[in-house]
Amino acid sequence: MRDMSVASTASDQPLEGLTIMVTRTLEQAAALTEPLEEFGAEVISLPVIDIVDPDDWMPTDRALAALGTYDWVVLTSTNAVDRFLERIEAHGLSIEVLDEVKVAVVGSGTAGRLAQAGRTADLIPENFRAEGLVAAFKAMGAGPGWRVLVPRALEAREVLPDTLRELDCEVDVVPVYQTVRAKPDPEALSHLNDGSIDIVTFTSPSTVYHFIAILDEAGIDADWVMESITSASIGPITSDALEDLGYEAGIEAQVSTIAVLIDSIVEHALEGNE
Repeated sequence: MRDMSVASTASDQPLEGLTIMVTRTLEQAAALTEPLEEFGAEVISLPVIDIVDPDDWMPTDRALAALGTYDWVVLTSTNAVDRFLERIEAHGLSIEVLDEVKVAVVGSGTAGRLAQAGRTADLIPENFRAEGLVAAFKAMGAGPGWRVLVPRALEAREVLPDTLRELDCEVDVVPVYQTVRAKPDPEALSHLNDGSIDIVTFTSPSTVYHFIAILDEAGIDADWVMESITSASIGPITSDALEDLGYEAGIEAQVSTIAVLIDSIVEHALEGNE
C-alpha cells in the first residue's frame, strides 16, 4: 500500500498544475497514472516499449521440464512473473509447480504480483536490486551445488547471474520476454516538442533508452527536451541509464517501487512550492 504520509501533509492535490508523462506500457501504466491524476496532475501516456515473446522458447521450455532440479527460481520483475507463469500455463501446468523450488524476487512489487498469482516469495532482499539479492544469497551460503534458474528479459543486467557463477553456482538464464520499441503516439510526442511537459517518469533502463531513441527518430532535440523536463527515475539502476546518455534524474525513488516513485514526485512538487 502506498505511503500517503507525504501527500497528507499538504492539499489533496499537490500535483495540480503539473503535466507528467508516463512512459510505461499501456498495460502497466494505470498503477502510475491513476495515483498521479488523483494528486491533481495532468497525465499524458507515451508508451515507449512493448513487451513481446522471446524469439525462441526452447531454453525456457527445457528449464521447465527440469524445474525440480533447481534449488531457486529468481524473478526480477513483474514482467518476468507474468511471462513465466504464462509459459507454465501454456504447458498445461499450474503455479503449483513452483512448490518444487524456492522462489526469490528482487522487490516488493514483484513479490506482490507473484502473491496475486498464488505463490508467496521465499526470499525478498532488503535492497530491491540484484545486488541486494546477491548479498542475501551470499549470507545463505550460495556456492557449489546450488542450481538457480533466472527467467527474465532477453537483455538485462548480468550482475546476478555473473556473481552467482563466480560463487560456483550453476545458473541458467532463460528469456521469457523481450522489450521492443513501441510506435509513439504523434499527439503525445507533440507535447514534448512544445515544452508543455513538466516531468517524465522512467521505470526501467529500457524506458530511458527507447524514450531517447524515439525522440531522435522523430527529429526532436533530445537534449533540449531533457533540459526542459524533470526526469523521475524509479531507482539508481534507471538513473544510471540516464547518466549513460549524459542526463540526470531530478527525482529518484529511494526504494525501487512505483509507490515510492509516486511519493518522491509528490515530495519534489511540495518542495518546489515552499
